[in-house]
Amino acid sequence: MSIDPSQNVSSASRELANDIIKRVAKLVSEAEAETKPLELDPYRGQLFELFVMADGAGFVSADAEIDLTADNLCRELAKHWGLTSATQDAVESQAKLPPEQLSKMRTLWSVLRLWMEWDYAWKRWEEFHPSGGTV
Repeated sequence: MSIDPSQNVSSASRELANDIIKRVAKLVSEAEAETKPLELDPYRGQLFELFVMADGAGFVSADAEIDLTADNLCRELAKHWGLTSATQDAVESQAKLPPEQLSKMRTLWSVLRLWMEWDYAWKRWEEFHPSGGTV
């Protein structure tokens, strides 16, 4: 997994983005090994911490130099896990995805949903928590 090196961003930013992607992938693997859903702690909390890191670095925005929005993060994970080619192959051969890849696809859906929910809530925080006033 890697962020496109042709992007005009600092190597530190690129390394941080790649580290976040690798850590999300590792967390998913740990949850799968324990046969526990990402939606439960400790995985949910750890995934949220990675979201906060990505947001703090300015990556959770479609117009960011490095885009780690839910869609792009999941695109990177799908490439890493071989889901992109497996899905294309399944469509072309009109076959079902193998069980292991179907399981990864479900996990990817969980990552996508959680990341999107946190992004939505994060962006609307001020709306419900105005500084210096009451709601």
